Amino acid sequence: MRLNRRTALGLGTMATAGTVLGVAAPASAARRTEAAPTTPARAARRVASVFTKHSSAAGGNWQAYIGVAGPAGAPVVAVAADADRRIEAYSVNKIAVATAVLDKVDRGLLTLDQQVEVSAAIVVPGGDGIFSLDGAYPSRVTLGHVLANLLTVSDDTAVRLCGLVAPAAEINSILVAKGFPNTQVEPVANPNRFFLGTSTPRETHDLLRALVGGTLLSPASTTYLLGILRSPVAFTDGIRRTMSSDERARIATKAGWYADARHEAGVIFDRSGAAVLTYALFADGQADPDNFGATHPAVQARAAMGPTFLAAVDRIAGTGTTFRVTARHPSNGG
Repeated sequence: MRLNRRTALGLGTMATAGTVLGVAAPASAARRTEAAPTTPARAARRVASVFTKHSSAAGGNWQAYIGVAGPAGAPVVAVAADADRRIEAYSVNKIAVATAVLDKVDRGLLTLDQQVEVSAAIVVPGGDGIFSLDGAYPSRVTLGHVLANLLTVSDDTAVRLCGLVAPAAEINSILVAKGFPNTQVEPVANPNRFFLGTSTPRETHDLLRALVGGTLLSPASTTYLLGILRSPVAFTDGIRRTMSSDERARIATKAGWYADARHEAGVIFDRSGAAVLTYALFADGQADPDNFGATHPAVQARAAMGPTFLAAVDRIAGTGTTFRVTARHPSNGG
């Protein structure tokens, strides 16, 4: 999907104008626009309209797959845009890496309190995250600490630390065995290191559906992984940007950014904690490729989509297991 002149000039609504001008409408405004849909099919149509409007305004290339929970169990497809194209997933594939590590935890081969060494040689210089900021090596951290940083601040060194306990070939074999042959890391000469590799929008969507459906990992690992992705410190520049803290807690999300690509995938939960909408949004080819902040066109588009996606499914019941969030409150130390 590419931006055309007619779309770029079609500023007939404040929501579209807000996206172009870099001002996303707040969640409360999105909810006041019109009544929330009451059926999955209607919600899916609303989601499709919102996606088309904001992705077109952002321009570039979009590959996406979005499903709304259906009463029969199978999701109602809202968006299928080039959904089977195998593309570089970048840091969205950190969910897949974490899945492989947690699969080994489930099989008793690893434990979350197991420690790995953070050496100076393993730190990615200048990479995203916090390990490169430590400035004091070697140190030792638990696998739980590694995964928390991998999935929240998207720490690049955490990828290498995962590779110490789950080599590239093993990660790929685990993902194939779970039914995701296109979601693969890219091996390099060192068997314990890899590039984050590829996926398709449909497979990323289906992996997340399997996660919330309880067929990907054990109940304990599922709860652990979703708890990280729903935490306040998880990615907030995109889908969750213009939301309250309670609304953000209803969304498990992971973004990926590199070169001219700005991706995000996740799950929206209903008020009881059941999954109601699953999204995999892959975008590249937009303007301003050196801007990795909140003002990038694709990130702004997702920020505008988020509140309206949430509003679209606000009166739809999710399906499957409910995952309640433990309330988190700021601390003043002490």
